[in-house]
This record gives sequence, structure tokens and C-alpha cells, in this order.
Amino acid sequence: MTKDNNLRLFTGASKYVLDEELAKIVNVSIALEMPLLLKGEPGTGKTMLAHAIAESLQMPLIILNVKSSMKLIDALYQYDTLTRLNDSRFGDSKRDVSRIEDYIRMGKIGQAFTAERKTVLLIDEIDKADTDFQDDMLDVLDQMQFDIIEIDKTIKAKHRPIVIITSNAKKDLSDPFLGRCNFHHIAFPDPDMMRRIVKVHFPELEDNLIKLCITQFYRLREIRGIEKKPATRELINWIRALKADPDFNPRILEQGRIPFLGVLFKKSADLHLAMQYVGARR
Repeated sequence: MTKDNNLRLFTGASKYVLDEELAKIVNVSIALEMPLLLKGEPGTGKTMLAHAIAESLQMPLIILNVKSSMKLIDALYQYDTLTRLNDSRFGDSKRDVSRIEDYIRMGKIGQAFTAERKTVLLIDEIDKADTDFQDDMLDVLDQMQFDIIEIDKTIKAKHRPIVIITSNAKKDLSDPFLGRCNFHHIAFPDPDMMRRIVKVHFPELEDNLIKLCITQFYRLREIRGIEKKPATRELINWIRALKADPDFNPRILEQGRIPFLGVLFKKSADLHLAMQYVGARR
């Protein structure tokens, strides 16, 4: 396995606003070659951080989207027994069916290990997986190798990937798992940080309109009974919707009228509560 001692420091990316503490833990994790576990509510930029690291350090990004039914072997490799069986039965394939290697496909972790250059490996929403998956996966990431039992071969990482793991904290992670990761909780942006984020996405937007949008956005997040609060992504999309409306006038926000609530709220019950709130305030 090749070790790269010449990595540049991560300092942010074109569309990612980075605070100093997060930048430090990212660079410490890279230096120590430890997975970085990120927690925080949806919309705090956990997943986008991996994209930003890949962009900043000019590395390929490999994404493992964890599912509740996923087994670790699915993330390592898959043996396509059905295709091999069909090839042996019908004889239409140019492949030699006696070569099992030709029917092995790498999963996302396997792809990161066999890549010809260093990658960023994002393991997204690890809390969906069971405890065995979590702990066994970290064993593989510690050892930087795994076995393909069908061909009695050990796959060793050519380059140790930068590993970013996200969790929405829907399920507790095991103590051994937590002990083998660096950890950072990304808090939901405060209005000042959100203003910086919006400015990155809309550099031409007037400061007064940004202030109006952010003020209304945080008021809507505080509506009692909301199940899924609008997050940063919804705010950005809402501003895009406002900009795309030729009839939009910022004065309607000052008057308490809020168009395109369906861009901010994705659940029917939440949208109904928001409509009631806006109507009551007018």
C-alpha cells in the first residue's frame, strides 16, 4: 500500500463554507489516517463535505450508500454466480467460465482499495446498518484488506482512502465503532453562517433579500409540530424558486407572505402547519 505524505491541506471548496474547527478535524483525520465520523441533522453538510474534500484535493469520490438490508460483502465485492451459470449453460459468452475472477465485481470499498490513485470514500448513513456491519467494516478499514473466498485471494489497498462516514443519529453506534473513528458533530448553521453559505451560492444576491429570506427561513423552522424542518438544501432551492419567478417582489416577504412553501416543506402535514402559520401571521 502506497502512503502519500504530500497531501495538501483541506481548506474548503468552491461551494462549501468551512469553519475552522471542521477544517482542523478533517486534516487531523487525514494525517492520522483515521475515518472521520460526522453526525448532525439532515442538511448540515455532512455528505457535501466528502464532495468538497474530493474537489479540493482533486481526488475521485466513491460513495457507499448504506441500506438497512446491506451485508458487508456487498460493499466489498459481488460474485455474479447467475451470469456464470448462464454462460456455462448457453455458451454464448467469450469469457472462460472456469475463471471465477471474471465474474467478480468490486463493491464500493473494493473499488476504493483497487483504485490506481488515492480516493475519498464516503460511507453515507452508517446508522442504517446493523452493529455487525459497522464493526466488521471498520476491521476491514483498519487492516486495509479483505479476502475473496471464492478465489482464495486477498485484496490489499493500493492507496489508503480518505474515509468519511456520516450518521443521522437515528440509531446508536457501537462503542468499538466510535472508538476507532475521529468524531465531529456538525451543528445546524446559525444565521451568520447561513448568510455566508447563501452568498457562496448566490454572490449576486442583494444583502437585503438574503436577510429577508434567512429571517423567514428560521422562523419557519421554529413552527411547533414540524416533523421535518427545512434544511440548507431547501433554503437554497427556495431562493432559486424566488429568483426564477418573474413576479416575485421582496416586499411580499416583508409583509409576511411566503411563496413556494412546498419547496421548503416536503411532508403534507408539515406543509399544512406552515400554511396555517403564514396565514395566521398575515
